[in-house]
Order: sequence, then C-alpha cells, then structure tokens
Amino acid sequence: CERGGGRAQQVLCLCALLCVPRVRCEPIRYSVAEEGESGSVVANVAEDAGLTPAQLSARRARIASADGRQHFRLERATGRLVLAERLDREEMCGRSLTCTLAFELLLENPLQFFRVEVAVEDVNDHSPVFPEERVTFQILERGDPGSRFPVEAAQDLDVGSNSIQAYTIAPENEYFSVSFKHPRNKFIELVLEKPLDREEQPELLFSLIATDGGSPPRSGTAQIHIIVLDVNDNAPTFSQDVYVGQVLESAPAGSVVLRVVATDPDVGLNGDISYRFSQAVSDSQLPFTIDAISGEIRVTKPLDFETTQKYELSMLATDGGGLSGMCNAVVEVMDVNDNAPELVISSFSMVAVFAVRDRDSGVNGEISCALEDQLSFSLRPAYKNYYELVTMNTLDREETAQYLVVITATSYTMYVRENNIPGVLVGAVSAVDSDAGLNAKVIYSLRPVYPAERDPCSCISVNSENGHVFVLRPLDYEQVRQLEVLVSATDAGTPPLSTNVTVRLLVVDENDNAPLVLHPAQDSSPPSSELVPASAEVGDLVTKVVAVDADSGQNSWLSFHLLRATDPGLFAVGSQNGEVRLRRPVTERDAVKQKLEVLVRDNGRPPLSATAALNVLLLNGLSQEHLPQQELVVQDEDSSLTIYLIVSLVFVSLLFLTSVAAFVACKVCKRKELKGGHMLYGTGNLQSSLADGAASGTLPHAYCYEINLTMGSGNSEFKFLKPILPSVPPQHCGTGRECLHLPFLFPFSFGCVF
Repeated sequence: CERGGGRAQQVLCLCALLCVPRVRCEPIRYSVAEEGESGSVVANVAEDAGLTPAQLSARRARIASADGRQHFRLERATGRLVLAERLDREEMCGRSLTCTLAFELLLENPLQFFRVEVAVEDVNDHSPVFPEERVTFQILERGDPGSRFPVEAAQDLDVGSNSIQAYTIAPENEYFSVSFKHPRNKFIELVLEKPLDREEQPELLFSLIATDGGSPPRSGTAQIHIIVLDVNDNAPTFSQDVYVGQVLESAPAGSVVLRVVATDPDVGLNGDISYRFSQAVSDSQLPFTIDAISGEIRVTKPLDFETTQKYELSMLATDGGGLSGMCNAVVEVMDVNDNAPELVISSFSMVAVFAVRDRDSGVNGEISCALEDQLSFSLRPAYKNYYELVTMNTLDREETAQYLVVITATSYTMYVRENNIPGVLVGAVSAVDSDAGLNAKVIYSLRPVYPAERDPCSCISVNSENGHVFVLRPLDYEQVRQLEVLVSATDAGTPPLSTNVTVRLLVVDENDNAPLVLHPAQDSSPPSSELVPASAEVGDLVTKVVAVDADSGQNSWLSFHLLRATDPGLFAVGSQNGEVRLRRPVTERDAVKQKLEVLVRDNGRPPLSATAALNVLLLNGLSQEHLPQQELVVQDEDSSLTIYLIVSLVFVSLLFLTSVAAFVACKVCKRKELKGGHMLYGTGNLQSSLADGAASGTLPHAYCYEINLTMGSGNSEFKFLKPILPSVPPQHCGTGRECLHLPFLFPFSFGCVF
C-alpha cells in the first residue's frame, strides 16, 4: 500500500492480507473399502480438521478435485464425509498397488484449504483368469531336465494379498513342476523334471491352477497340452529380455517404434521365426502391431500421453518346429504440447480464486498467467496452481458497474531436430494489443534471458512482423539439448509498451554418430592377440569388445554380432555385452590362429555400425618349439638381462666392502699417530704450560673449546666449556683499556656416518 493512499486504501490492504489463504501442511488421510454403497460414511472430516459443523455452513465449505469428479460428498450439517458413488478400485487405479483419491476442502472468510487423501482398499472380488483356456506346447524328446517353458500368467485385477499367490499342477506328474517367482510377473514357467520319451508317451494333458490369497480364496484353471516332438532342439532367443522404445504422442500411424530380434541356430523350417503379441491383451486393444517377419512394432492408432504414458507389451517368437521364446517391451509415450491450459474459477465476493492446469508434462505443462489491460485488479499466486484475483483500489459501482477481466495462460515450447537446415522455421509467438493505429502495431524482438547477458542467443531469430521463430544454424544434440530465449513484443505507441515471454527450444536427437570401438584398439598394427589355453572350458571368457555411441536414447543402444570368423562354431559373441566366449572345447584339429570380426551396430533408424578385428591364439597341444619365434626371443632377452643384473649387484657389493675396509684402516692409523705425541698440546704439559704463563703474566685467560665435525654432513657442533684455570686479572693495553686475550685450543674429534 502507498503511504499517501488514505485511510480507505489502508483498510483495503489489511483486508487483502487477511484474505491470503492458509493451507494445512499435512493432508488428512482416510481409507475406505471399494464397492461401498453410495452414502456410506467415510469419516468426520470436520472433527479431524478442527472445525464445527456450524463453521462448515458459515464458511460455505465444499469439496474441489483436480479432475472435476465428485467421488465424495460433504454433509455440512454433520461434518461427515460420505461416498457419492460406488467406488471400483480396479476401474479407477487398475493394478496399481496404491489407489488414492485426493481433493481439497475449501472454506471462505477467510480462504482456507485442507488437503484430503482417501486410500481405496482392495477387496477380493475378482478370480484369476488365464489369457488362454488351453495352452499347447510342442516339446522335443530327450530334453534336458531343468528346461523351462514359459506360460502366460493368469490375470487377477485384485492387488496385494488378494492377487495370485500360488500355482499348482493337477494331477501331479513326474515330468513337470511349476516355477512362480512374483505375482506381478507376466509369465510363469513349467520346469521339465524328467526327459520325455515320444515312443513311451507321445502326449500329456494336465491342469494348471492359479490361486489368490483372498478369504475365501479364488482360483482359475488352464489346460496344458504337451505334444512330444523329435529333432528340433533349439528355441528362438531374443537379443534382449526387455526392449525399451520411445514414441511421440503425435506420431502418425505406421511409425516404427522399435524392432525386436530373435535368433534360432536351427536351419530350414526349424529356423524360420515368426513374431506375434501374446494373447494377454487383445491386438484390437493395443495401438501397436508387430510385423510377423521383421519384428518391427508400428503405431496403428493415435496415442495420447495424457491418457497412457507407458505400454508394457509381451512378444512371442516361434520357430517352424513350434518352440517359442518370450520377451517384454516397454513403449514410453513422449509428451508434445497439444493441450491448452484449463482454468477452474471459484468466485468470492471481492476476490476470485482460480486454478490453472495443463495436462501436458514437463516444460510443456509450465504455465504463466497474465491480466490483459486491467489497472483495478492484480494476480497473486495462492496455493500450487491456484491464483487469487485481488483488487488494487476502491471500486465504485456508480462509476463502473462491471468489469470484464481477461486472464491469459500461455506456454511456448518448440522442437527442432539436430543437423537442421539453416533458417528452418520452428514455430511462432503471437501478441495482441487492444489499442488502435500505431499504438496497436506489435514489433517482436529477442532479448537476453538473464540481465548479465549482453546479447541474446545468436542461433535463434524472430521475425519482427509476424513473430515467426527461426533457427539460423545447424544444432548438435550432443552439444546443446535445450535453448531458452526471451521474446519481447513492443507496440509503436509513445511511450512504447512491451511484454516478454520465454520460448524454450528443445533439440531432438538423430542417429548421426556411428559406434566407436574402444577395445580392442583398431589402430595398432598388427592387432594384439588373445591366448586361449588348453584347459579353457565352454563358456569361458576370451575377450570383450567395448564400444560407445555419442548419441542418446534408442540411438545409443548397441548390439554385437559375430560377422565372420575362421571357425564360426568355436566362438559366440554376447549381443548385449560384447563378450567373446568359447562355444565348444578346443580340439587339436582347430587352427592355431583364429581371426574374428565383430560387428557393433546401434539401434537408430537407419542403424550405423562399426567393426572390430580380433586375433586369438589357441594353445592346445603346443610345445615350446611351436610357440611364436617372437616369444622365444623375448624369453632369451629376459634371461640375458637377469644375468647382467646379478653381475652388477656383485660388483657394487664388493666395491662397498672395499671402501669400508679402507676407511677402517685409515681410522686406526690416525689413532696411533695421536698416541705418539704429535698433538699441538699434549695432555701432560697442557696444565703446566698454562699455569706458568698465567703466573708470569704473559699468558691471558685460557678457555677450552671443543668442535665436533662429522664427515659427509654440512652441520657442525661447537661447544663452550668453562675455564680450566683460575681467573687471571686482565692486563692493561697501554691505551687505557683492559684487554682480554682468548687463545682457542681445538682438540678435533672426527666421526664417520654411514
């Protein structure tokens, strides 16, 4: 409030402050069982909110939900929260482990919000149902015990303990058992316990029973028919257990989402593979189709991110002999900005409260609100996506009976593929001016996003007349993934008025980078060789091809394939990890030197690839003379070097011992010379000489100093000792001063440090 606005403005500001909403931080939580009758009491929300029924009526309490559906009803007279309709948990939340209905309890005078969350509890009202009532398997005789055959799991719409808890076989037989790991798994497995014999029993028929954990429990049954076959001993295998793909919700019909690949080592009819979706979900309910020959999954119906963000698919690959392999695929629907913001308004006497919602996600759902040509009102953020419309000054009905308030909610997000053509149009911004003539002419321009920036982004341009946004130069997704610019719309009036809006430009990745092989290095000449010893077993790791791709997402997924080899049946390459392993034991008939070429391919469209060359040496049954000559030369050089090191060590040791002996001998000789009387002052005449000199007055004070020096050291030790004779009076020097003469006696002692 301005200080000079008068008493009326001060009162108005105080009222506006009192209208600021108060929000309860912690929500009020309840739980209710599904299938309850309409009118059933959930709880007394007034008591839990600390309110009385009279307050609910006086403050016009009501329920507001984001989706507009009224699952509950508030009885103001009693404060009870009751069911407005029968709740079906499976219809509202599907198979989600939790099902929570959230809404706000709104009160006026003052404005107040209470967040209420009601958890819908599951009841056991559904029985397990198998996708197929009869499942037929064609299984080869003499199969290895432990072989597993996937069966599509039964579906139970209930969750938790009411979902499927166990599978059993009836009647029990000695050939099969059932493996069940988790209730949410899409498949269970029949485990072969004993090899089948077609001549003894060509067919088997039994029931597979799924039982849930409800009280009382419910069950579902499927008939399993086993046909015993001959010869075909390899089932199709997918290159991945789980495939992940992404597709824009605006993708047209026929767009390829991803491609699944299965391989079968068999040949002829037994090696022909066909793909199909599992029958857990009908093909007519899916917006996708799979090509039976190529395995490509394509879009068949319009997608909507706001309805379904993710699809989980199950695929079967079946060869000509009837064997099948299974895999899962997750298709993520990517959001595009295809929804305009929605406003939900609740009016109070002088204040309007409204909520803004955009069903898009991420940056597509970010909204900015603004008033158009209003000086009497202002927008104020209230709670989450709620805004308050408040008055800025006193309203006079006689002067203005009504106001038309226009609130605009906008968001600008644009997309461009990398490696774009310079000058490509990516979108447009639009602004409207309610004035007339030159005052209504709008001119668009770019401004720096942040005040510290001098110039706006040089790679984006906006047409000053129509607001078209262009990208001036090619962009690289690996360098820049998102840009933000500030577009200003200015009229031609005096003074000019303007408004700004933020435009986000998202760069979409393209498959423009081929895989790069890091190991083994491909620039060495000749390439290094990997050694495989005779003791290597089937499945042992020989080497690993390591590669990277600078792209992202699906374009960076790499797969490895054995392109060619000296003996293709000797090695196998992991399609996902690039590991090269032995496929069979090494024999004497195998060539000593094996050459392999591994193809590394990404998952882009079109795919890019690189190759890695490897050399492998087999050491089975080789003696020393069969090893490469280069290895023998290296061994000879190592032996010569060892001899040189031993000789050098002996020579240095002898030199050291000789030096020590010479030094000890020198030390002994010096001690003998000192004992022979060759010192400057002997120990016998030192005291008498000093005494005579002192008595006759010709010798000044005598002090003894000792210096300890060490060889090979830069430090010395100098010690002051006390006088060794009584004090002698100082002598006069003829200059009127007393002189003190200090002759230094240096008995040296040397020490050696090793």
